[in-house]
Amino acid sequence: MIKNNVKAILGIDDTLQDKVIDIIVKNVQSHLKIWLKQHADLDNIPSELDFIVEEMAISRFQKLGSEGMASESVEGRSVTYNEDDFLPYQGILETYIPHKERRGKVFFL
Repeated sequence: MIKNNVKAILGIDDTLQDKVIDIIVKNVQSHLKIWLKQHADLDNIPSELDFIVEEMAISRFQKLGSEGMASESVEGRSVTYNEDDFLPYQGILETYIPHKERRGKVFFL
């Protein structure tokens, strides 16, 4: 389903790019799983976060050939790339981090 959505958004109607898209989706999912394991102690990606995998896969597909660049300018069109692909989704991802209850002390004077 994710691959089909990525292909639809990119306007790809054939199967020529399927292998590349499969690798990109797998890498994005692996990266997201590591983040979720480290920060939220989750082993799997919740289905409601599939849109992040799709959007990041599209972004990475569009960057093919421009890896490692901070920005690119071609024929008057300029593009600036984020170093951290998760940055736009940080607020959403942080909602999965469990908040530990903190106990404090109260002093009366």
